[in-house]
Amino acid sequence: MAIPDSVKKMWVEIQKRHAVPVNAIGVKIDTKDAATLKVWKDEGIDQFQKK
Repeated sequence: MAIPDSVKKMWVEIQKRHAVPVNAIGVKIDTKDAATLKVWKDEGIDQFQKK
């Protein structure tokens, strides 16, 4: 199930400011939270992570 475009755009903008994986509200994603990390990667948010 894809996330809405508006959420994805917001998530990308938030992720650009962080060097660690964050959710759509800017909270660090726990490494044990496999479901959220999977969506993070599947939606391509990982490519916007601050280096």
